[in-house]
Amino acid sequence: MEPLVLYEDDAVLVVDKPAGLIVHSDGRTDEPTLAEWVVRHYPALKGVGEPWVSPQGESIDRPGIVHRLDRTTSGVMILAKTVAAHAFLKKQFQDRMVSKLYWALVYGHPKEDYGSIEREIVRIKSVPPRWGVARGTENMKRAAVTTWRVARRAADPESGERVSVVEAEPKTGRTHQIRVHLQALGHPIVCDHLYAPTRLCILGLSRVALHARRLTISLPSGAQKTFESPLPPDLAYADSLLVEYRR
Repeated sequence: MEPLVLYEDDAVLVVDKPAGLIVHSDGRTDEPTLAEWVVRHYPALKGVGEPWVSPQGESIDRPGIVHRLDRTTSGVMILAKTVAAHAFLKKQFQDRMVSKLYWALVYGHPKEDYGSIEREIVRIKSVPPRWGVARGTENMKRAAVTTWRVARRAADPESGERVSVVEAEPKTGRTHQIRVHLQALGHPIVCDHLYAPTRLCILGLSRVALHARRLTISLPSGAQKTFESPLPPDLAYADSLLVEYRR
């Protein structure tokens, strides 16, 4: 399980991360990580970026990592090759200048064709740990923002369950943001064991149906680039099974 290199130059490395590969160690499990792959193939990146301190107090190296994807999410990630490039890219993420588009398959059909969710995301005390939206609106300065639109309304041919292909654009970068926001909308992502634990996985899926499909960002060279990742085989197969929904 290794990432595919989509692009690289002297300052950045863009990869297509497979589902199931964790970005860096979480301090609890011993498993392969993207960070280890980076050091193995690009040893000069060791020390580039900022370490993460686990809840256990362990300092975890994050070579070149500027942003992250969940273990179960596949798709485009950009990494920095130098300290200067890391600072350059990090500022764009902080200033919300990076455009990110995600493909998601959700349960049900949203009432509207498009919309925007602006809700603060808070930690919920649970095992395993998860997040949710704050009930009130008093902390809107900390609110996470996701815009979304329905690309396709369909159904699972086997169960007849309604599903929708949704394109989501997170304007902020909170933990589990898209998953939490779509659940708050009433349409959790298919096969999301954390945010739709009572729903059956359908369409042959065994992981969260979420894919980072496109990333647009300015590079240290001055060029603005868009990087795209096609749907991986499991999501492409699920998408091919969808049938037109008939009332």
